[in-house]
Amino acid sequence: MTYVVSDLHGNYDKFKALIEKIGLKDTDILYVLGDIVDYGEQSMELIGDLSVRYNVYAIAGEHDYLAVRMLAGFEKMLSGEQTPDADFIADMQKWVANGGQATLDSFRELDSEMREGVIDYLSDMALYEQVRVDGEDYLLVHAGIADFDPDMDLEDCEPEAFMSEPLDLTKRLYKNKTVVVGHLPTTEENGGNGRIWFGNGGVNINCGVKDGGYLGCLRLDDMKEFYV
Repeated sequence: MTYVVSDLHGNYDKFKALIEKIGLKDTDILYVLGDIVDYGEQSMELIGDLSVRYNVYAIAGEHDYLAVRMLAGFEKMLSGEQTPDADFIADMQKWVANGGQATLDSFRELDSEMREGVIDYLSDMALYEQVRVDGEDYLLVHAGIADFDPDMDLEDCEPEAFMSEPLDLTKRLYKNKTVVVGHLPTTEENGGNGRIWFGNGGVNINCGVKDGGYLGCLRLDDMKEFYV
C-alpha cells in the first residue's frame, strides 16, 4: 500500500499514532510531503525516526528548506568556522519567530554527530516524487508548481518553485495525473473543513495539525482517508 501525509511540523506523537492506526508494514510505502520541522517541539525525534525507515520518503517543504540552511549556518557558528553576516542573522531571526525556535532549541541539545545527521537528512530530501499506484499516476509535491507549464521539465525548476505557490484545486495541471500536496491547511479560513480536500485533478492532505487540527493521511491504492 502507498500512503501520503504532510506538514507534520514536529508532531512526533501524532505521527507515531498515525503509523499505528494505518498499520504501516515493511512492504508499504509512506511519502511525507514536506514541512517536517518547526512549531512542534519534537522535530528532532521525528527526523530521527524517519531517517531509519527505509520505506518512508520525505519531500522538502519550505520549512525544511529554510531550516537546513539555518541549522548548517548555526553549526558553522558553533565551530568557529564562519562568522554570521547581517543577512544571515536577519534570516535567523525571522525563522525563529516563524516556528523555528523549537527546532533550533531541540537541535542544540544534540551531540555533534547527531546534528550532522539531521543536516544531512534535511539536505537530502527530494523536491517531488512521481509515482504510479494501481495504474494511476501521481505527482507528490509540497505546495504546487510556480509558473506551471504542462510541458515543463520539473528537473529544471528551482527548489522554491515547489514550495512557494499553493496548488489551485479548481484547476487541473495534468490531464492524466493527480497532484497531491500539503502546505496550505484545509481549514475553514482557506475554504475547507479541516479534512482532506479533493479538487480538480489535485488533493490537499494538510489538515492543519500545526494549529491543533487533524493529521490527515491518504492511501492512494483506494483513496481511504485516515485521521489522528
